[in-house]
Amino acid sequence: MKYGYIGLGNLGGHLAASLLREGFDVTVYDKSRALGERHEAMGGTWANSPADLAASVDHVFTCLPSPAVSEAVLAQILPAMKPGAHWIENSTLGRDDILRLGTLAAESGVQLMEAPVTGGVHLAAQGNITVLAGGDPALFELHRPALEAMGNKIFHMGPLGSAAVIKVITNMLAFIHLVADGEALMLAKRGGLDLKTAWEAITASSGSSFVHETEGQLILNGSYDIAFTMDLALKDLGFAMGFGREFGVPLDLAGLTAQTFVKGKAAYGGDAQSTQIVKLLEDVLQTDLRAEGFPSRLE
Repeated sequence: MKYGYIGLGNLGGHLAASLLREGFDVTVYDKSRALGERHEAMGGTWANSPADLAASVDHVFTCLPSPAVSEAVLAQILPAMKPGAHWIENSTLGRDDILRLGTLAAESGVQLMEAPVTGGVHLAAQGNITVLAGGDPALFELHRPALEAMGNKIFHMGPLGSAAVIKVITNMLAFIHLVADGEALMLAKRGGLDLKTAWEAITASSGSSFVHETEGQLILNGSYDIAFTMDLALKDLGFAMGFGREFGVPLDLAGLTAQTFVKGKAAYGGDAQSTQIVKLLEDVLQTDLRAEGFPSRLE
């Protein structure tokens, strides 16, 4: 099968590269021509437009920053996609968006499988990210080899829309953990503890979390460079709050976290690293959270 991949940003670029590393035939497109050069060097083929890409491949992956962008790209590729083609969406979209876009695709004879990923850009670069799929089980099995090239843990969550729900849940937890980890590290610093030793002790304790063990290192380095923005965090928290209203679940912690990220965006801008949410506390208390021996980026 020939795959197309549209969207070669922080996440999609690594997912497309994983397909190429595993020997898949991949044609790529991004609005930034420069982003495609890495993939061409790996053996990928460049397309001059989403429509050109869709016309030259069997199935199309996308990884895009918002539902509006996904819909705009879909409008370009649908008229050009081959009969029986599938669209595999790696972006994080709301369930309503996925279901609506799936209906639009089906009207043109294209089946959609959602396959958002979770675990962080560093795991995507390794080909070890977690993939959360939703859609027809037959589509999932057909494209399982491609998904396994991208990640080492693959879950079929159920019908279309299921993956959108679990992905939002996982991101909601990550942002809550991030704010909590900043408060914990600040308690350690203001309590006179060595931050490196405190981080190691938390990591070895019942209070640890994936976020502490990964993003906590970037906080202590001071780079905050997680390759995920405040705007993206607010998008995902908005989806979570929407599910809370729909399912009748009070999301007190998620609501407080969302308000904290609103403050973070106001202070540092929507393009700031989401990890900089901890900097709000550093700035208020005029106390930085720095320790030696931590990386500026996760590998």
